[in-house]
Amino acid sequence: MGVEEEDGRLCDARYIRALLARHGFHFSRARGQNFLTADWVPRAIVRHAGLDGTQDVFEVGPGLGALTRPLARAARRVVAAEVDTSLRPVLAETLTGLDNVDVLWADVLTLDLPALVAAHFPGRRPVVCANLPYAVTTPVLTRLLGSGLFEALTVMVQKEVAQRLCAAPGTPAYGAFSIYVGVHACPAIAFDVPPDAFLPRPRVTSSVVHMVCRKRPLRHEALFFRLVRAAFGQRRKTLLNALAPALPLPKDALSALIASCGLAPSARGETLGIPEFETLSAAAARAVSGPAAAEDANIPGGNTHKKN
Repeated sequence: MGVEEEDGRLCDARYIRALLARHGFHFSRARGQNFLTADWVPRAIVRHAGLDGTQDVFEVGPGLGALTRPLARAARRVVAAEVDTSLRPVLAETLTGLDNVDVLWADVLTLDLPALVAAHFPGRRPVVCANLPYAVTTPVLTRLLGSGLFEALTVMVQKEVAQRLCAAPGTPAYGAFSIYVGVHACPAIAFDVPPDAFLPRPRVTSSVVHMVCRKRPLRHEALFFRLVRAAFGQRRKTLLNALAPALPLPKDALSALIASCGLAPSARGETLGIPEFETLSAAAARAVSGPAAAEDANIPGGNTHKKN
C-alpha cells in the first residue's frame, strides 16, 4: 500500500469504525472528538503551514493520526500531545514506522511548554498544527500564543471562532480575544471545512486559521490588557465609562487622558485597534502609579465552544 493510500485510510469512515471497534474505543462528547473523513483536509493543513521538511512541529490532539502522518513526511520532527490515553493502542498502530514522531500522553493545558520545547526542540522554534477540540480552543490558543515559543500556528477551529480571531475593529465579531490574538500573531483564515468532513458529524462548519507569530514585545502589557478587558466588559458603554473602574482617576482627568490620545471619550472600545490601546496604556502608565499600573493582568478571555 502506498504512503498516500495509507494516509487516506485514516480518513475513510468505514476504516475508522473498524479501527476503533478493534481497539474498543468510544467517542467522547466531553472531549469534542470528531475525526476527519476528508483526506484533502490534512494535506491542505500541511500546505498552508508551509512545511518544507526543515521545520519541527508540535501537534495538539493527534486523534487517529490522520494529520500526524502527513505532518511527519513534511517536517523534520513531530511531537504530538494527546490527553486521551484510550487512543494509545490506536496510535501505536496508525503511526507505526514513523521514526520522527513522538506522542506525549499529556494535556496541553497543563504541559510545561518551555520544558517541552527545550527537551524536544532544543534551540529551535517549532510550529503548531492541530485540529483543536472546540471546547478548549480559547485556553489552548491563549497558552500557545502567550508562550512566545512558536513560529506559527495552523489550527482548525469553529468557523465562528475563526472569524473572531481575525476580526477587525468595529465589526460584530471583534472582541477582547481578537486583540489578544492580534498582539501575538498575524492571523488569517485559510479555508473552511464542512460538517460532513467529520465522524461524528458536528453541527457547525470549521475553519483552518494560519497565524504567524509576532516577536515584538508589548509595552505596559498588564495595563494594556487591563484596559482591553474593561473596554469590552460592557460593550455598550462609552470609553470614558468603561475605563473608569479600571483606572483610579477622577472622571475629568480620565476624559482628558482619553482625549490626549486622540480619542473621543464617547467612543466605544470595540472601535479601537491595538495601536489605540497601546497609546492608551502608555498614557495611563504615565498617569497612574502603584498597583493599578503594575497589576499582573489575566489574559482577556472569551467564550469556549464545543463542536456539537
